[in-house]
Amino acid sequence: MVDESSDVSRHPAPRNLTMLLERVQHAGRHEADVSLEAILDAAGRRSFAPFLLIAGLITLAPLVGDIPGVPTLMASLVVLVAGQLLLGRQHLWLPRCLLYRRVSRPRFVRVVQWLKRPARWVDRLLKPRLMWLARPPAHLPVALVCLLIGLAMPPMELVPFTANGAGLALTLFGLALLAEDGLLVLIAYALTGGTLALVVAGLL
Repeated sequence: MVDESSDVSRHPAPRNLTMLLERVQHAGRHEADVSLEAILDAAGRRSFAPFLLIAGLITLAPLVGDIPGVPTLMASLVVLVAGQLLLGRQHLWLPRCLLYRRVSRPRFVRVVQWLKRPARWVDRLLKPRLMWLARPPAHLPVALVCLLIGLAMPPMELVPFTANGAGLALTLFGLALLAEDGLLVLIAYALTGGTLALVVAGLL
C-alpha cells in the first residue's frame, strides 16, 4: 500500500514542472540505481497529478521512454492509480514489483537535466483558468480518460510515435491538475482523442 507518511510533507506540493524536476532529481540519492518508488516518494503521493506527470515524463523522455517495455510499465502505473481513484480509494496500492523497477542513476540524471531545459518555458504558460475543469470532481473524468490511455499504451508500442502522444497527454493532465489549468485539460482531452484514433487506424 502506498503510505502517505512517506511524502515529503515538510515541503509544499509541487505546483509546476520545474519544482517537480528539482525534487525527483534527488530521488534515492544514496543508491546506484533509482527506483520508481524513490521517484514517486520525491514527487509526492498525496494527489493524482504526480503519478500522471511521472508516467508521462518517463514515457516521453529520451534514453528511457524508448526502451522496449517502458510504455507498458508506465501504463500499468496509470491503470492501477486511475482505476483506484475511480473506485474512491483514499490509499493507493501499488505492487512492489512495479515500485522496485530501477533505472541507472547516470541515465536518470541525464534525463532530468534534459527535461529541465523546456521546463521553465512550460511553466510560464501555466496559470489557473477554467479551474472547474481541473478541480474535484473534475479529476474523475480525467482519471477515466487516463485509464483509457493506460489500457491503450501496450498496443501503442506497435504503432510508431503514438506512445509519445500518450506520454504527452499524461504529462499535460498532470500539469493541468497541479496548476489548476482547465485549458490544459481541454488540450489533453483533444490530444488523447487524436492519439487513440491514430492507434486504431494503425492497428486496422
